[in-house]
Amino acid sequence: MRLVWQGFTHPAATGRYNAALVEHLNAVSAPDTHVEFRGVLPPDRHIHRLTEWRCALQAIRSALEAEREGVDAVVLGHFQDAGLWELRAALRIPVLGLGEGSMLWACQLGFRFGLITIHPLFIRWHEEQVRQYALEQRLAGVRALRTSVDDFVAAFSGDDSVADDIANQFVEEARPLVAAGAEVLIPAGGFPALLMARRGVTEVDGALVLDANAVVVKTAEVAVQLRELNGTVASRHSTFAAASDEVRAEFLDVLSAVAR
Repeated sequence: MRLVWQGFTHPAATGRYNAALVEHLNAVSAPDTHVEFRGVLPPDRHIHRLTEWRCALQAIRSALEAEREGVDAVVLGHFQDAGLWELRAALRIPVLGLGEGSMLWACQLGFRFGLITIHPLFIRWHEEQVRQYALEQRLAGVRALRTSVDDFVAAFSGDDSVADDIANQFVEEARPLVAAGAEVLIPAGGFPALLMARRGVTEVDGALVLDANAVVVKTAEVAVQLRELNGTVASRHSTFAAASDEVRAEFLDVLSAVAR
C-alpha cells in the first residue's frame, strides 16, 4: 500500500522534522505500507488565510499528480485542513485530513476533546473548523502554546531544552482543558503531535493525549482496504460530488498558467 502525506511544509525548510515524521508514520503503519511525504514550496510560513489557501491549491495539484502515479490514498497532513473537502471531491482515491480525522477519532475515545495548537492566532481557526465539522458540543476548548516553527525545528534537531519547554507548555495548557471536561487531548498540528509522541506524553491528569499523526495514517490504511473490499471512497451525492475530468484538467491548466 502506498500513501502520500501531503504537508504544507517543505524538506528544505524543516528537514529534520520531515525525516522524523516519515520515520514515525512508517513505523506505525503495516509492514506492507509505504508512506512518503510531499510538501509545498514556498512552505506555509505566514499565519494568514491567504497563505493557507495558496498552500491548499498547491497541495491539491500535488495530490492529483500523486493519484496519477498510482498512490492508494492521500492524507492532508495540515491540521487546519485547508482545501480538504475540495481535495476529497477532486480525487478518486481516499482522502483523509489530519484535523478532521483526529477529531472524529477522539470522539470515539471520549465525549469531549480539547485542542492545543502551536500559536494563539490559530485558536479562532480551529474553532471555525470544529463548527464546520458540527462538533461544537464535543469540544471542551482550544488553547495554544507559545511556540513557532523554528522552535519545533530546534526541538527535532536535538535541542532538548526547547523540546522540554514545549512539552511543559503542552501539559500546562492541557490541564485547564481537562478541568473543563476534555477526556481526549489533541496536539493540533503535525509538529506538536509528533513531539508529544516521541517524548511519550500519552496522558495529562487522566485524559488521553492523541497521537494524531498515527491515528490518521492508520485510518488511511483502513480507507484503502474498504475501497478494495467494496469500492467505498466518499459519498458523491452532494458535498463531495466528484469533479469531472474536464474540471480537474481546467484546475491544473489554470494553476500552470499562474505559475508561469
